[in-house]
Amino acid sequence: MPDFSHEIALGGVVAGLDEAGRGPLAGPVVAAAVVFDQTRLPARLFAELNDSKRLSAKKREEMFPLVRDAALCVGIGRAEVEEIDRVNILRATFLAMGRAVAALGMPIDRALVDGNQKPPLPCPTHCLVGGDGLSLSVAAASVIAKVTRDRLMVALAQQFPGYGWERNAGYGTREHMRALDALGPSPHHRRSFAPVQLAFDIKSS
Repeated sequence: MPDFSHEIALGGVVAGLDEAGRGPLAGPVVAAAVVFDQTRLPARLFAELNDSKRLSAKKREEMFPLVRDAALCVGIGRAEVEEIDRVNILRATFLAMGRAVAALGMPIDRALVDGNQKPPLPCPTHCLVGGDGLSLSVAAASVIAKVTRDRLMVALAQQFPGYGWERNAGYGTREHMRALDALGPSPHHRRSFAPVQLAFDIKSS
């Protein structure tokens, strides 16, 4: 289970960062930054908070308000489909992470980022592979980012029905791919992703 050992080793005010939505064919990429007071975390978060991928959708929804209430601050940033297509998904993810840190509204000494690639942030940045399963701050960020993005995709599914985004969050499931073939791409599909580009080419031919 994640703990604060990495935050303590870094020292100072540490924000955990993670993202959701690098792989889907549609929708924005969302990043979150979370800062905790390491001495005042509720026991339930110590016991139950984990990498969002290891939690059920119901458990993520339960953890979301607990993290928001317990954190010193939470920042959320996103990069839109147009940005993903213009600069590529990795750079768009870095944009979202920078916006999440800016949205914290407080200075931080260090950022602890899930993965092995450093976004350009206005503070020292430390990468931690598998960080969402090792650091409570990063785990919290993973939950905030995932729940926020899933909710965005549910809202977009109401505007653009048929793709099943309320169930697949824009990932290339069989349901989504069939709908992409039948309906063609929507304005929220990532044209730079090969399956979507193919659908655009078929539609325009």
